[in-house]
Amino acid sequence: MTTPIMPDDPHAFLQALMRNDFRAFLRKAFASIRGGAEIAWNWHLDAIACQLGRIESGDNRHLLVTMPPRNLKSITISVAWVAWMLGRDPRRNFVCVSYSNELSAKLARDCLTLMQTHWYRELFPHTMISPRRSAISDFETTAGGGRLATSLTGTLTGRGGDIVIIDDPIKPEEANSETTRNNANEWFRSTLASRLDDKGAGAVVVVMQRLHQFDLAGMLIEGGGWHELSLPAIAIANEAIPLCGRRVRIRRPGDVLHPEREPLEVLESLRRLMGPLNFDAQYQQQPVPADGNIIKADWLQMCEAGFDPAAEPGQVIQSWDTASKDGPTSDWSVCVTAHVWRGRVRILDVFRARLTFPELETAYIELARRFRPATILVEDAASGMQLIYSMRAKRPGRVPLPVPRKPDVDKLSRVIGMSGQIAAGQLLLPADAPWLGAFRSELLGFPRMRHDDQVDALSQLMNWVLVQEAFDRYEVSAGPILFVHHGDGTTEIIGDNDGIFSSGHDLTDDPWGPAD
Repeated sequence: MTTPIMPDDPHAFLQALMRNDFRAFLRKAFASIRGGAEIAWNWHLDAIACQLGRIESGDNRHLLVTMPPRNLKSITISVAWVAWMLGRDPRRNFVCVSYSNELSAKLARDCLTLMQTHWYRELFPHTMISPRRSAISDFETTAGGGRLATSLTGTLTGRGGDIVIIDDPIKPEEANSETTRNNANEWFRSTLASRLDDKGAGAVVVVMQRLHQFDLAGMLIEGGGWHELSLPAIAIANEAIPLCGRRVRIRRPGDVLHPEREPLEVLESLRRLMGPLNFDAQYQQQPVPADGNIIKADWLQMCEAGFDPAAEPGQVIQSWDTASKDGPTSDWSVCVTAHVWRGRVRILDVFRARLTFPELETAYIELARRFRPATILVEDAASGMQLIYSMRAKRPGRVPLPVPRKPDVDKLSRVIGMSGQIAAGQLLLPADAPWLGAFRSELLGFPRMRHDDQVDALSQLMNWVLVQEAFDRYEVSAGPILFVHHGDGTTEIIGDNDGIFSSGHDLTDDPWGPAD
C-alpha cells in the first residue's frame, strides 16, 4: 500500500495548484460565487477545461461548446475562466457577449466580485483592478487587460479583445423568430468577427444551448473551421471525449451527462414537459425543423420494443454507409439493421461510429453475427468498396457477403424517392431506442444537417425494399437477392436459394443502379 506524501506546506501547495490547474481554481471559485456551496464535480467540466486549455496554449482559436442549460457553462467559462486567465496574465483583454445587458452584467458582476475576494488577490497578487476603470461591465487591470461585457444590442465601437466569449447569443423564447436569429448571425459576421485585436493569435469561444437549426451554432458548424464540443444530456452515439491529462471519457448511447444532478428519469420527465422538439434542441443539441424538411415528422411511425425477428416471417436486412476517412470531424460509418416483411421496414438497430478500416471490418462481422441478416447492402464507394473486397477475400464464417450498391442519382433524389414509403407508414421506429434522437433529427433535418450518413444508409435500404417489392409483384420468388441490370432491359436476379432468374420487365430506373 502506498502512503500518500503530504506537502510540507499544504497551503502553498494548494495555491500553486490553483494557479496552474483551472479545475482546482474552478472548485474554489464556485464556492465563492455560490455562498460556500460545493460544486458537484462531473467529467464534463474536465472536458470543457481541456478545450479551454487548448485556447490558452494557442492550439485552437475557435471553440464551440454546445450543452444543456443549468450545467455550469456560464460560471465555468464566462466567470471563473476569465478571472483565472486574468490572474495568470493581467494584460489579456476579454470581450464577453450575451443576449441581454442584464445577463452580461450578471456574469460580469460575478467575475469582478470573484477577483476582489481576499483569496484571489492572495493567489494572484499582480492582478489588480484599476481604480480608473472599475465598472462592473467594463473593468481594467493595472496591467492594461480587462473584461468588457456587452450584449447583441450593445455597442463595440472602437473596442476589441484578445479573446471573445459569446455566452447564449439568443433567448430560448426568441429562437423561433427568424428575424432574431438572422440578426444574431449577421451581428457575428459583421461586428464581432472584426473585434479581435490580433486576428492571427486571438480566439473566439462560443458557448450555448442549441435552440434552432439555423441558430449561431448552426451557422458556425456549416461554415466549418470550429472545434465543437457537443455535450448532449443523453448520449446519442459512441464517442471518445478528451479530458485533461490525456484521458478520455467514453460515452455510449443512452449515457446521461450528469446523473447526479439530472438522472435519466428527470430528463425523460423534461422531455415530456417540453416536447421532443424543444428537448432535442436544448438538451440533446440536435435541433430539427418542427415539421421536418423532405421527411415530415408526422410520417414517422413508432413501435414498441420487444420485437423478435426470428419469430416472425420476413428477413433481416443490414445497410452500410461507410465514411471515406476516419477522424474527429469526418462522417460516420453507419449500419442500419431492419426487419422487412411485405414492404414494411421495422428498424431494429442503428450503429454509428467513426472507425478505422480494421475497426470497420470488425464491426461488419460483429453486427452480422449479432443480427443474422439475410442480406447486407454496402455502398460501393470509398471505404465501402474496400470493405466489399475485404469480406469477399476473407469470407468470415456465419457472415453474409456484402451486396454492392452503386447510386446513380444524388442524395436528394434518393431521399425524395423513399419519402413515399415513409409517408405511407412503411417505416417503423422503436420509441425507446437510445439512437432514436440522432436518427430522427438527421432524417427530419435532411438536407440541411451537418451529417447525412444515417439518411444514406436508410435510403439505400428503403430502395432495396422498393425494388424487391416490384419483383414480388411479378411473382419472382427469391431469398436474399442481387439485381444485375442488362442493356436489353432485362434484369438478372441472383438468389441464394433458387439460383438465377431472368425477368423481362424493365426496372432500370433503380436509383441505386447496377450491383456490379
